[in-house]
This record gives sequence, structure tokens and C-alpha cells, in this order.
Amino acid sequence: MGAENTIAGGADEARVRALPLWKGPLTVTPLKGGVSNASFKVTDSTGSYVARLGGDYPFHQVSREREAIASRAAFEAGLSPELVHAGDGVMVMRFIAARTYAEADVRANAGACVDILKRCHAEMGKRITGQGAIFWVFQILRDYGRTLEQHNHRLAPHVPQWMAVVDRLEAAQLPLPIVFGHHDILPTNFMDDGQRLWLIDWEYGAFGTAMFDLASIAANNSFDAGGERLILERYFEAEPTEALWRAFHAMKAASALREAVWGMISELFLAAPGVDYVAYAKEYLGRFEAVHAEYVKTYGA
Repeated sequence: MGAENTIAGGADEARVRALPLWKGPLTVTPLKGGVSNASFKVTDSTGSYVARLGGDYPFHQVSREREAIASRAAFEAGLSPELVHAGDGVMVMRFIAARTYAEADVRANAGACVDILKRCHAEMGKRITGQGAIFWVFQILRDYGRTLEQHNHRLAPHVPQWMAVVDRLEAAQLPLPIVFGHHDILPTNFMDDGQRLWLIDWEYGAFGTAMFDLASIAANNSFDAGGERLILERYFEAEPTEALWRAFHAMKAASALREAVWGMISELFLAAPGVDYVAYAKEYLGRFEAVHAEYVKTYGA
């Protein structure tokens, strides 16, 4: 598989323990659930924190410097816990005692999930410093496709077919205002502390349109038609037009394909203990194929 970035292990815990910001007795506990970074809960005399290790991932277009900027903006906007340290491939956030969502939780709390994304889109952009990054899923998919071909990935022969679909899905998009989006709407990035909802992990935070975040809620959390209507009506505060529905369903297919190809790229470059990137890619490729088939049935090729 040729993995170049092995994640987690005793060396990672040692790096966390060696950070100069801790005070007093120290407890470090590995956290489970990440698919591309190693994380630890750290408790010292000042409180509890989450330390997450992970360098720049150019193969995923991930810059930790940009992520830190987005994380600080998210804290200022009241969306995420405070970032207290960033540097040398380590980010440290304040720990929040909260429950991580599963897909069923996102569906059951869809209104709140849409609302926090709407706050993200309204509040984040004005707080971003430095050169603004952009997230356009169709460019990302084309870049991923080239990477699969250059590395002779086992599914590289399918890339031309997928890229033809990408072109058609992009053509279905509508002009929308540019906002700062999260772009990684997996259920585990929503956390509920019993009083409020939090939105965490800003690796893919960048400027774009709202449609990718909205479509990703549906694509990554198995929404039915009624749930999708709730997403659009809650966000736009109006009855969706036919053109908006088409753009949404096209972006939903693009979102599922991006998640699938993300898994394929991860096969080449990452090695997280307990994470099966082949199975991850297969699951989301199945989602993409189902969503795209329904899109073609409804709107034509």
C-alpha cells in the first residue's frame, strides 16, 4: 500500500508529553475514532485538553497552518472549543465533555446541525486572517483522480469515468454567495454537551458555497427525502426550486464520491491503526453509485 504517514504509537504519546505547556501531574489517554490523525486526552493541573497529531497532508490539500486559522476563528464565532496550541504537527484544544454524534443523531437533530452550519457560513469568513483558502469539490476530485493515476492505484482505471461524471455534476451547480464552510460534515464532527451543539475539526475549512456542506449532511448521514427537504427549507428559509434541488442532488453525489476517493488516497499515504481505508472507500463508493443512479434517474445524465 506504500503508506508514508503512520499514525499513533508510543512516539506520539511521548511527543504530547514533551509539550512545554503542561503544568503539574500529567495524564495522557489515547482517544479512538480518528481516521487520519492520532488524538489524546491530556489532563494536567489546569484542566483537560485534546492533543491531536498530524502534519500537512498535501495529498488531501490539508494545511495545518490554515486549519489553525480556521480553528481560532471557529472559537471566536462560538462554534468550537478553544485552540490553545498549534505547531510542529500538534494541535491542542480545550476538552469538552460532550457526546459525539452518530448518523442517527444527525438525522434526529437535523435542524440544529443546519443551524450551526448556517452560523458557520455567516460568521467564519469575517474572522479568517491571511490568504483565504478555497474548497471546490470538483477541483479536489480532479486532483485526487490525477493522484490515483500517478500512483497506479488499483481503481485508477475508473478515474476517467468518474471525472466525466464530475464534469456533469459541476455543470448542475447554481451561483451562490461565497461563504466559509466546514467541508467535512461527518457525524463525528458534531458534538453535543447536553446544552448546545459544537462543530469541530477544521482541516478542510475554506471558502466556497453552502451547497457542499448542506449536501454532505445528507450524503454522509443517510437522509431520506423528507430530511433533505428539511435541510434546504431550514437553510434557505424558502421552498426549494427545481434548480436548487438539482444542484443539491448533484452535490450530494459529488460529496459521496469525494469521501470514497479520499479513502483511496488515504490507502496510498496513511496508516492509522484499526482504520480500513479500503473498506471506507468501498462503503462510500457504494453510496456514490446509489446517489448518482438516483440523480440520473431523476434528472438524466
